[in-house]
This record gives sequence, structure tokens and C-alpha cells, in this order.
Amino acid sequence: MHGTGVDALPVDLWLAILIVTICILLSAFFAASETAMTAASRARMHGLAKAGDERAETVIRLHGDRARLIGAMLLGNTIVNIGASAFMTNVLTGIFGDAGVLYATVLMTVLLLIFAEVMPKTLAIGFPDSVSLVVARTVSFFVVVFSPILFAVDAIVGGVLRLFGLRIGEHTSLLTAQEELRSTVDLLHKEGSVERAHRDMFGGLLELNALTVTDVMVHRTKMRTIDAHLQPRDIVREVLASAFTRLPLWSEQPENITGILHTKDLLRALAAVNGDANKLTIHEISTPPWYIPETTTLQEQLQAFLSRKTHFALVVDEYGSVLGLVTLEDILEEIVGDIKDEHDAAVQGLRQLPDGSVNVDGSVPVRDLNRAMDWSLPDDEATTVAGLVIHEARAIPDAGQVFTFHGFRFEVLRKQRNRLTALKVTPEPQEIDG
Repeated sequence: MHGTGVDALPVDLWLAILIVTICILLSAFFAASETAMTAASRARMHGLAKAGDERAETVIRLHGDRARLIGAMLLGNTIVNIGASAFMTNVLTGIFGDAGVLYATVLMTVLLLIFAEVMPKTLAIGFPDSVSLVVARTVSFFVVVFSPILFAVDAIVGGVLRLFGLRIGEHTSLLTAQEELRSTVDLLHKEGSVERAHRDMFGGLLELNALTVTDVMVHRTKMRTIDAHLQPRDIVREVLASAFTRLPLWSEQPENITGILHTKDLLRALAAVNGDANKLTIHEISTPPWYIPETTTLQEQLQAFLSRKTHFALVVDEYGSVLGLVTLEDILEEIVGDIKDEHDAAVQGLRQLPDGSVNVDGSVPVRDLNRAMDWSLPDDEATTVAGLVIHEARAIPDAGQVFTFHGFRFEVLRKQRNRLTALKVTPEPQEIDG
């Protein structure tokens, strides 16, 4: 009997080694599949699926029920890990007696950690899309096979959580889809994968539906307008002296806009009268103004510009008073940044100083300052830098006053009546905890 047991031991040992090896390979498969499926790019999978890749369609389907996918992989991993440990313990206790339990624990910990966890997950996180496509069909099979067990597990988990007053299935995301995308792009920028200009463009595109035309419009105090009652030759002179192609015409008072004069229309009319400006009838050349409410979002206005095939609109408040004007270029600049041409002024109201501070006009939008300096001053309560200081100070400061908020030092350099015309903005040094 003793000799027979010794003769049979090598066969049992090799069989156990084979079973343990298969279990470790299956454990590595489940670990790699879970990591790859979780990290796989949904955008790339959708692109491959559109190209006819059935494996990508399987990955997308599995992503649709991610909880069941992860549950199946964890269940499979748990089963094979327990099986491998049980077989290894049985074999080693047969050889070394009670000490085999300790040997089996140490050996299986090393084998599972290296070959069933670290190595497969490292491979999967390095090539998530490729690994997902390779394992997609096999993973789908295991998800189907394990579904009855997962259903029972979900019921038990749900029942236990309800005992503590918790409900599952009420998925409330803390971030909107736009915020998740913006956070992803910001992270990629910090990691060096996305350039700052591309990050700003993507962020501006996402914010079109969150901003209104008042956030980007030219305020009425900065609008270049022309008195419609001037002599035609004087109007021509005003148009030629301006850097803009569209100029509002006003009558009796500057807020009463009666028409929009386009330089191309003016040139065509001049050519028709052989260059004699006195023969022009300005109101016949101008077009009616287009008024839009101040609550219009940039996304809505962009679509309106495209549908009406015009690039210029006047912004009015609820009482019909003109607040400013907005152009297609203003909206596009929110996406691509400041657009300069040969007629734009070189100075845009912002001058960076050697010490890292900035001298800025009070009318400069906070968003433009943030984009130019890569800062993150809040722009939800005030549009301009002066407006931000007034909002935070709860008063209209005098020249020379200094305020510190949001990690920046604001010094009022000049003030005209109730307007802050120039400020100095300095980032406060970051405190380092010792």
C-alpha cells in the first residue's frame, strides 16, 4: 500500500501542476480582460464598429452593462484562484504534511501576484483596445454563462444594502458629460498629451451652450457707430477710418440704431455713382439691424448666424435697450482663441510684466485674461476684470486700493468716474506646507 502511494504521487503531482497552471492562465485572462475592457476607448470602438468590426460591436455591447461585465470577470477570477490554491495546498500537504499549507500560501501568493495580476494587467493597461478586441468574444461567453449566478449575487447585495437604507441602481453622475470631457482633456494636457491651444479650443467648444452672447459681445460703450445724418462724404470718411467692415448707423441718439452699413455695399454704391459720395443715399445702402435677446446662448447664436448667412447682431435687454453687438468672429474666438488680422490693434488691453503680473484694462473679459495667462479666475459672476473686482469688493474701489481673492492680488491703477479703467493683477505665491 505504501509503495503504491509513492508510485502514484508523481502522476498526482503533475496533474495538480497542470490544473494549477490552467487556473493561473484563466486568472490572468480574467484580470487582463477586466482591465482592458474598463480602459478601452469607447470612441475608438465606435469607430471600428462603424467600419464593420464585429469584435468592436461586442465590446460596445459589453460596455453597455459594465456592472455585469466586471461581475463576471471577478467571479471567474475568484473561482480559479480558489481552485488553484486548493489544488496546490492538497499537493503540498501530501508531500510536506501540515507545513505544506504554509508553503502553498507563499507559493500561490507569488504565482498569482506576478502571473495572474501584475503581468496581465500591465499588458492590458498598455494595450487596452487591442486586448479588448482579442478577448471580446470569450468574455461575452463567460458573461452569459455566469449570468444566473450574477443575478443571484445582485439580489443578495441589493437586499443587504437595503437593510442599511442604501439603494442601488440610482446612478447619479457628479459630473455632466461636458465636465467629464473637459476634465479628461485637462488631465491629458497636464500629462503632456494635449497641447494648451488644443485644450483651450476643446474647452471653448464645450462651453458654447453654457455661455450667452453677453459674455463675448462688444459693449455699447466700445461700439464704433456713425451718425446717419452726417453728409455722405463724411460717412465714407468714417468708414474708411474704421477697421471694421460693418458699422451701425444711429439717428438722434447713439442707442437708436437705424441700420447696419457694410463696406462692400458702400463700395458698390460708390462705383455705381462714379465715386461721387454726394450722390449716395445712405439709408438705401444700409440693411435693417438684427436684434437678439441677451439670454441667447453662443450655440444658438452660432446656428442662427449660419442659417441667416449673416455675421452681425445687436444684443438687447428685456426692455429693448441695446447692450452691445456680437459677431460670428466673437463666437469663433471662443473656440480657436483671439483672431487677429492686419487691421486689428496690436494692444488688446493686456500687458504682461517681467515679475509675472499683468497690467490690464478694466474692460478686458475675465475669460480672455484666463486664456492669455492660463489662469482660472471665476467668470460666472462678472464678465470683465473690473466687474470681478467690484463684485468681490462689494463696492466701487478707488485708485490705489488693493484686494486679494481667488489667489490673486488686484491693485486699482486708474479710475474714471465709476469705472475701473486699469488694474494690476498679480498671482499670489503658493504656500508650501512644511
